[in-house]
Order: sequence, then structure tokens, then C-alpha cells
Amino acid sequence: MERKLFLLTIISLNLSVLYVSVVASNVPAIFVFGDSIFDAGNNHFNRNCTAQADFPPYGSSFFHHPTGRFTNGRTVADFTSEFIGIPLQKPYLEVQIEIVNGTRKNYPTNGINFASAGSGVLRETNNDSGVTPIQVQLQQFQTLVEQNHIDQKLVKNSLFFLESGSNDIFNYFFPFDTPTLNPDAYVQSMLKEVGNFMDTIYKLGGRRIAVFALGPVGCVPARTLLPGAPVTKCYGKMNKMVKNYNMGLENIVKGLGVKYPGAVGVFGAVYKTVQIFRADPKRYGFADVDSACCGYGTLGGELQCGKEGYTICKNPNEYLFWDFFHPSERTYKLISKALWAGGRNRIRPFNLKKLSNITIPNV
Repeated sequence: MERKLFLLTIISLNLSVLYVSVVASNVPAIFVFGDSIFDAGNNHFNRNCTAQADFPPYGSSFFHHPTGRFTNGRTVADFTSEFIGIPLQKPYLEVQIEIVNGTRKNYPTNGINFASAGSGVLRETNNDSGVTPIQVQLQQFQTLVEQNHIDQKLVKNSLFFLESGSNDIFNYFFPFDTPTLNPDAYVQSMLKEVGNFMDTIYKLGGRRIAVFALGPVGCVPARTLLPGAPVTKCYGKMNKMVKNYNMGLENIVKGLGVKYPGAVGVFGAVYKTVQIFRADPKRYGFADVDSACCGYGTLGGELQCGKEGYTICKNPNEYLFWDFFHPSERTYKLISKALWAGGRNRIRPFNLKKLSNITIPNV
């Protein structure tokens, strides 16, 4: 089994009382950074990358063909775009190809997706599998801004999404590379990179920033690939690192307004919500919150969906997990509703709907 793994953030909650509709918004675009939770196909256009989901049955439930997304349909970025009422963002590498080929003259005004499955907040995470680390994603965006391919007013009014860290933490538990840092120091090194990311986004004009916490990474079906990881329960040591990282992320968001005048940040608080969700799956409409709908072996976690020998469930909507790392489209939809219209126990200090409508001061 190839060790280059991509991870998920899993969150969910009781959303029966939430109704989401397209609303008037001050946000014209979303710029997306992160890993396979957000990747809309960048890895597909990077032929040096081995982390791929550009084959069936990925994309089968909504797009009806593979798009490079690591799920059976749409992601949080896609649903949020629909809630705002803007087109879905194209992968950066696809846009670049269109520009070079002459099929597109200008860069999109609805945002761009820079996310790369398998990447982390640490530059070295899965670098030998050809993924695009956060630092390079940021450089790609910076080049477009500095070359005036993206209007500064557009940057100021757009949403900036960041979700990353799962791969860094998952890889910490691989037996192939002995960590040189203890868990706390490792998490601090991750948070330092997130801080650097925030510095650059702000300097480039970003003012509406949404940072999404990791879900309980130690609960994904792919934990069956790790020596010593439990199968009948979540991997506690891994989840402890996740909680420490999430706490650091929230502290960074809390300090945004002070450190960066005029910036507004929100923190998608997901960990506790997921565990509540997993504790009472029937209440939320799921038949299975442990196993992958598409995969093979124990928990469906021993083989990537679509690889030779895989099996697939009859109804992906009943599964929290689509494959051994990633949520199903239905799970993403519930996540998106929570982030868009949820209360402070889901996203704070306020939700994405308010963040999209708030007036950004001229600072």
C-alpha cells in the first residue's frame, strides 16, 4: 500500500433546523487553500503527483464523472459557493492551462482553488509524491496578485479558506520515518507555518479569512494501515495531537483582528461536533460512521476507492465516509450548512453567512 495518504476533516451535526438558501452577499469570490478536503482537481492537472482521485467512482453522485475531488460529489467550498450564488472555483492548474492554450484570456472573478490533496502545512509532508504544499499554493496566489491578474478590490472582498494539517499529523504516526520532534513541538511547528500563511494573505490584501479545524483524524478508516492503531475505537494518541493543533488554530484566529487591522477571521470548530455526531449516528441519518462506503478490507480502510479489488456501498448518503480518508458528499453538505448558518458552538465568533455580509473597513 502506497504510504502517500490524504486525510480528511470530518464534521457533522444536527442540521434539521437549518435552512440554507442563496442570499445577497458582499463576497464575489472564494480563494481556497489546503489538502484533499478542498482539492477540486489540481492534482489531476499535475502529472508528477501520485495522489489522485481522477478515476471512477469518484464524482459519481453529483458530477457523474471524476473531477479530481476526493469524494463522490461536492465539497465545502462548492456548497459555500452555491450558498453565496457564485460559480464553483476552478483548480489553479486548470486555469493556467487554459491561459497558456488561449482558451481563456482573463483569470476567474469568482475565485480560484489552489488546494492539493496529500499536502500539509509543513513543506516536507508528502513532498516526494508530487503534492503542492501550502507554501507553494500561497506563492501561486501571490504571483497572480503581484502581476495584477487579480484585482485588489476583489481580493479584499473575497473569502479565504484554509484547511490543512491532517496529513502532517497522520504521517507523524507512520513507522517509516522516526519523528525528530515530540508531539507538542511538532504541532507548534505546524502552527508556525499557519501563522506565516496568515501574514502573507493579509499583506496581499485578504481580509475575510475562514480557518477550519481538523476533525478527529484518528477515527478515519485508514487508521487500519498504521501499526498499533486500534480498529474498534479511534486512535487516541493521534486525536490528542489534533486537539492541540485545533486549539492553536483557534488562538491564531482570535488574534487576527489585533495583529491584522481590518481583517476578520472565523474558526470552524469541528472536533467536538464530530464526536457527538458519531455517538448518535441514527439521529443524523447515517447508518455507518466508521467504515468507508468505497474501499476494501477492515473498515474499508485498506485500499483506496477505485483501485483494483474495491467494493462500494449501495447508498453513499448513509455513510459518513466516502473512502478511507474522506467524507461523502452528504457529509460535506451537512458540514457546509453548519459552517454557513451554525451557531458559536459550530463556528465562531460568527458563521460564514455573516462573514460574507460584513462590511470590511478601509484600513
